[in-house]
Amino acid sequence: MNNKGFGFNDFAENLNGRLAMLGLVIGFATELLTGKGILAQIGLM
Repeated sequence: MNNKGFGFNDFAENLNGRLAMLGLVIGFATELLTGKGILAQIGLM
């Protein structure tokens, strides 16, 4: 990946992607354990 501007580099993009995937997996695991969907977990429903 070429440097496209301030903050956009391979390390930052890989870290952001990995943290997003981790958050999604944790959200789904919590949904399985509690029976509430992701939106209900954060109080939007």
